[in-house]
Amino acid sequence: MSKPGKFSLGVFLFVTLFLHIPLVILVVSSFNSSKSMRWEGFSLKWYHELFYNSQPLWHSFYNSIIVAISSAVTATIIGSLGAIGLCWYNFRMKKAIQTLTFFPIILPEIIIGVSILIFFNKIGLNLSLLTVFLAHVTFNIPFVLMTVMARLEEFDFSIVEAAYDLGASELDMLLRVLLPIAMPGIIAGLLLAVTLSLEDFVITFFVAGPGSSTLPLHIFSMIRFGVSPALNALSVVIIVGTALLAWSTKNLYSSLLKR
Repeated sequence: MSKPGKFSLGVFLFVTLFLHIPLVILVVSSFNSSKSMRWEGFSLKWYHELFYNSQPLWHSFYNSIIVAISSAVTATIIGSLGAIGLCWYNFRMKKAIQTLTFFPIILPEIIIGVSILIFFNKIGLNLSLLTVFLAHVTFNIPFVLMTVMARLEEFDFSIVEAAYDLGASELDMLLRVLLPIAMPGIIAGLLLAVTLSLEDFVITFFVAGPGSSTLPLHIFSMIRFGVSPALNALSVVIIVGTALLAWSTKNLYSSLLKR
């Protein structure tokens, strides 16, 4: 192996360790009997605390899951259809619309959060879990759109012309040609939207009302009084759940490719 190859491998290994060491420390801390970072013995009491004495934490976690899944699915449907429309049709102002669509990606989140809050106030919509859902759909759509468009740009649209020549309608084209081809991008966009929704704090901070606190907001409020190690246990549960979701998604995608 050449020296540049060894250097690249070394950088890759260093970055991988740098990213995963905090996760290892988090997992170990969840089994520590002490609240401090000093190891004082193996214990499952923080998992007991999590499952039996952490109702507010679970409530915020459920809110995050509900908002993440519902907003991600909605944003994926809208973003996927929008990406197919932008790639499939040619019309005036197409470039302008593409540029405007990506604005939420490059704008600071605090600006997006304030603007959405002002909009909700103008239309008289009270802050609740619904406003959090609407805000998450809004900032997730451009990410899904970008992911699906990247997939479709690799697609040979001569297949569409061939399908038209064989008598396919636009609905047949959408369901039997474009959607299967775009499916890897759609799945990637869905998973990205779920992740972005789960970890969002800034925008959610502006649009969440009473009783609609998500997990990031709840953790932020806990910091003022000291974070319970039960949060470490919840983090381990989320890591395991995410790993299982990624594994099942990979197997699903592999099975779709074999068909």
